[in-house]
Amino acid sequence: MTYCVGLKIDRGLVFMSDTRTNAGIDSISTFRKMTVWKKEGDRVIVLLSAGNLATTQSVVSLLDERSKAHADRAPSILETPSMFQTARLVGDTVKEVISNSAPVGQRADAFGASFILGGQMKGSEPRLFMIYPEGNFIEASDDTPFFQIGETKYGKPILVRAYDPQMTFAETAKLLMVSFDSTLKSNLSVGLPLDMLFLARDSYRIELQKRIGGDDPYYRQISEGWSDALRNAFKSLPDFPG
Repeated sequence: MTYCVGLKIDRGLVFMSDTRTNAGIDSISTFRKMTVWKKEGDRVIVLLSAGNLATTQSVVSLLDERSKAHADRAPSILETPSMFQTARLVGDTVKEVISNSAPVGQRADAFGASFILGGQMKGSEPRLFMIYPEGNFIEASDDTPFFQIGETKYGKPILVRAYDPQMTFAETAKLLMVSFDSTLKSNLSVGLPLDMLFLARDSYRIELQKRIGGDDPYYRQISEGWSDALRNAFKSLPDFPG
C-alpha cells in the first residue's frame, strides 16, 4: 500500500508521497514513488504512483526510456504539446503495460495501478490529473482541488477541512504533513521517508524538492504538536450529560 497526494493551490502545485511498498512482520521495503521530468524554462512534469509495483515501475521506465531518445522514440513525455496530451500518454502507457503483463486468462486488475500527474508547460496553466488503471483520467478543478491515491481515508479529513487555495507553500506543507502523519499512525503499510515537491506557478522549475525522514525536526514537531492539539480539543468538548 502507499499514500500519495497532489494538491493545486493558487501559487502552484504541491506533491507528497510515502515510500513504503511492503510491511510484513520481517519484511519492510521502500521505493521512490515520485518521478520528475523537466526541461528548464519549458516544463516540469511530476508523476506519483500507487498499486502493483511491477506495473508502476514498468510505466515509469517506459516513459523515461522514451524521453531520453525522443527523436527516435515517439511519443515522448518531454515533447507532448500540453498537459492534457501528457495525461493521455501516461494513460495509454498504463494500458499498454497492464495488457502486456496479464497472461491470457488472468484478471488484469491484479496488475492495476493508479497515478497522479501534475505539472506546467510554458504558455499554459498548472494542471493536475488522476489517472486510473483503465487508462482514463480526470482533471482537478475548483471543486476537486486535490487527488489522493493509495491509503486515502485517514489523511482526507484534514485536507477537506483545512484546504484553502490561497495557502502558501509553507502552509500547504504543514497541511500535508498532518495528513500523512494521521495516515502513518493508522496504517503500517504507509511509511517514512516522505518525498515532497513544490512547483511554483509560471516558474517552469522545481521550487523545492525534499526527502523527509523520521528524524526530520519539523516533521517531529508537526506530529507531536498535532497529537497534543487533538487531545486538547477533545478535552475542551463538553462531557456527555447523561
